[in-house]
Amino acid sequence: MKLIKAIKHFKLITHHKWVVFKLCCKIGEPWRGLVHDLSKYSITEFKASVNYYTGTCSPITGEKKANGYSEAWLHHKGRNKHHTEYWVDHLAPEPTPVIPYKYAAEMICDKLAAGIVYQGKNWTKEYQLLYWEKERDKMEMNPKIRNFVTAVMTEVSENGLNKTLTKKNIKKLYNDNVNL
Repeated sequence: MKLIKAIKHFKLITHHKWVVFKLCCKIGEPWRGLVHDLSKYSITEFKASVNYYTGTCSPITGEKKANGYSEAWLHHKGRNKHHTEYWVDHLAPEPTPVIPYKYAAEMICDKLAAGIVYQGKNWTKEYQLLYWEKERDKMEMNPKIRNFVTAVMTEVSENGLNKTLTKKNIKKLYNDNVNL
C-alpha cells in the first residue's frame, strides 16, 4: 500500500512541477520553474507526504491534523521562497516584506498550477480568482503582494491564461502593484 501511495504522490508532485515549469516559461522565468519545489523530493517532505497521502487533499493537512503541525510543511516553506510564509519574520522591522519579483512570479505559477492539476477537467479561468478570494485574507503577506496576486487572478479570470501570462504583462502587474 505504501508503494502505491509513494508512486501516486510522486506522479502528482511531478505533474504539478511540470505545469509550474510550463507556466514559468510563459512568463520568462524558466529557471524558477525548473527548480520549483525540489524539496518535495527530499526524505523529510516525501516520507511525510506518502504517510498522509489520500489523493483527495494535501498530505500536509493530514499531518497537521494528526500531529498538530506538519514537519513536511515547516521544511518546505523554509526552503521555497515562492511561499509567502518564507518571508514572514515578526521580529523584523518589516514583518512581511515585498517578495522579490522572481519569487512572486513563481508563486503565481504555483497557485495556478495547483488549481489546474487538482481541478483537472473542472478547472476554469474563473476558478483561481474564486479560490483566491476565499483564501487571500487568511494568508499573512505584504499588502502589495496580495494586490499583485489579486490583479493577476482577476486578469486570468477575465482574459485567460495565454493573454495574462506573458513576461511583459506579469512584470507590469508586479510593478503596478508593488512600486506604487
